[in-house]
Amino acid sequence: MRDPMKLCLTEAAPNARIVHVVPEGGDLETLGRGHLAYLRERGFKARPGCLAQVPGPQGIASAIFIVKKDETGNPLAFGALPTRLGQGDWALDFSACPSAQRAALAEDAVLGFCMGAYRFRIGTEHEFPVRLVLPEEGRNALPLARANWLGRDLINTPANLLGPSELAAQAKAALEAHGAMVDLLSGASLQANYPCLAAVGAGSDRAPRVVVARWQGSGAGANSPLISLVGKGVCFDTGGYDIKSSAGMLRMKKDMGGAALMLAVALVAMARDLPLRLELRLGCVENSISGHAMRPGDVLKTRAGLSVEIGNTDAEGRLVLCDLLAEACEADPAWLIDAATLTGAARVALGPDLPALFSNDDELAQTLLDAAKTAHDAMWRLPLWYGYDAWLDRKTADIGNVSDKPMAGAITAALFLQRFVKPQVKWAHIDTYAWNDSSTPGRPEGGDTLALRGISTALLRMIN
Repeated sequence: MRDPMKLCLTEAAPNARIVHVVPEGGDLETLGRGHLAYLRERGFKARPGCLAQVPGPQGIASAIFIVKKDETGNPLAFGALPTRLGQGDWALDFSACPSAQRAALAEDAVLGFCMGAYRFRIGTEHEFPVRLVLPEEGRNALPLARANWLGRDLINTPANLLGPSELAAQAKAALEAHGAMVDLLSGASLQANYPCLAAVGAGSDRAPRVVVARWQGSGAGANSPLISLVGKGVCFDTGGYDIKSSAGMLRMKKDMGGAALMLAVALVAMARDLPLRLELRLGCVENSISGHAMRPGDVLKTRAGLSVEIGNTDAEGRLVLCDLLAEACEADPAWLIDAATLTGAARVALGPDLPALFSNDDELAQTLLDAAKTAHDAMWRLPLWYGYDAWLDRKTADIGNVSDKPMAGAITAALFLQRFVKPQVKWAHIDTYAWNDSSTPGRPEGGDTLALRGISTALLRMIN
């Protein structure tokens, strides 16, 4: 597990140059006459996101960075600093900002800097050429920064290096490092307890694994809220017999993005030692093609007792999740949240940046949406429209894994999952892209843990 603390942050640097963080409309006179004269000569505009590096006798002496007035909670505002500052060590100075906002801005800056400094490569690890001195007020951002890096690393790792067993092993190691009790299920035990998930993995030589982790915060008791998280971990998706096009397979290493996200959420909760009980289930599997693979028209049994007719072998994610959701409901959690790179239909509706949120509980949905807005990590709610539920009914089985209509694919996928959730359990399903098609500040191209900050903020609100 790579640690941004070792690669782009430092505890102290005696020769670090200063980045003066100034809110829009703030008093630049506090920077000193020399700085102010240089800025005026250069025509510097004090607009949010603007950065000026001020020269000195031995090169760049300091920098000025403008942020939005009265805005906190947006780490992406600082995401460009690692690539725009000169090489070397830099320290942040928030003295020009209102004292009440300095701690929150420090957290935003640390997280945003780490998000912007993230790079993935296979080979020799290199320290990032620009490092930030960790401000004491910004330490609370480290759990999110570390979880974000781990989630991105898992999504970006090629499938030949990260199959079901490797994903499960990495999750187990990260969870146990935070004191969780972790079980890895495989073979006959997995087949018996998660038959639908097992069918998805039957076509691959790399056998499926299920991760089941349990953890309790030091301040939690037997009656503390139980949060249950479930993630789709399809390490590579060929589409099965309904095979994807070559272009459609290019990014299918990211099809375990839901598992990476839910693991990241769990690790943040554990690192923060939240006073709650936590369960995490990850279905780690590969959807491949062989004489053992499931076929269109097959009827599968599930943990919940429902039979499922396979209408399309490329709609495997919901088959991975359904057994895990059924098991999670057996403990009657206060909240049940799952995440998956589930449908292209969600991307058609909302594009790559907005995970689709479905929920059977308005209060839970609003808590997640409000938290996502606060954390500048947006989600968008789509309906569990009951009128489409009958589209999943089948004559030869209880339910089909795809609708018999060529519309509302994200909704019908969520309705399929809802069949395996107890009505009394407050449940939310997040359909995410888990990928950035191009680089923007704080979001380099490649795998990403979209909704991590929003969900983590919602968990904080639940206990407060």
